Amino acid sequence: MGQITQAFAVPIVVANMENCDALNAELRELFLRCEKEGDKFRNPDPLVYRNDALFESHFGLFDWPHQCVVKLRDFCYSNLYQAIGELNGYDTAMLRKLHIAHESWFHNTRKGGFFGPHNHPLHSWSGVYCVSHSGDDPNSDSGKLTFINPFSTMNMFLDMAIAKMQPPYNQAHLMVRLQPGQLVLFPSWLLHEVAYYDGDDVRITVAFNARFRLEGVQKPIYSVA
Repeated sequence: MGQITQAFAVPIVVANMENCDALNAELRELFLRCEKEGDKFRNPDPLVYRNDALFESHFGLFDWPHQCVVKLRDFCYSNLYQAIGELNGYDTAMLRKLHIAHESWFHNTRKGGFFGPHNHPLHSWSGVYCVSHSGDDPNSDSGKLTFINPFSTMNMFLDMAIAKMQPPYNQAHLMVRLQPGQLVLFPSWLLHEVAYYDGDDVRITVAFNARFRLEGVQKPIYSVA
């Protein structure tokens, strides 16, 4: 048999925060309190399809001065820079030249809430951190972060020669039930959604998008001007 080569791949990075219970409790209390204040913290111009069972904050979360938010931001950034360095072969000196800009927000999702398929234009990396996910059947698809298989043309013809191919060659989407303290990083172009949450508690996540300017370069490579 000839050699099998994995020609294309999508990097998805998973990190887990140790001893996260106290931090997550602070974040939960903060986000639920903000939700009660409604429009003061709500995203005023939502774009992605969702329903009223999901509350989305405005996109400046990582600029908040609260220590719990600062600690989470530093955890997310640290893991993101580490992943960028490993995937690109950058040393510490190079990583220090990459200056980050972000969008960041939180979702409080109650029974029946979902978030439609989308990606994040004008950014290179995105991340989702789980504050809490309970109150539902852990063996179900409830509230799962779902990455949509980007190889959409695979279904142009199906027969038994390819129908049962194993990961990473199969046609299935990747569905992840996030655990509290878990961070998932992925390229911003990758389509993803959040499945219907069927719990009796509240599923709370923090999400962010990031883009980078290389120090010394006046016009970012993502500029269209």
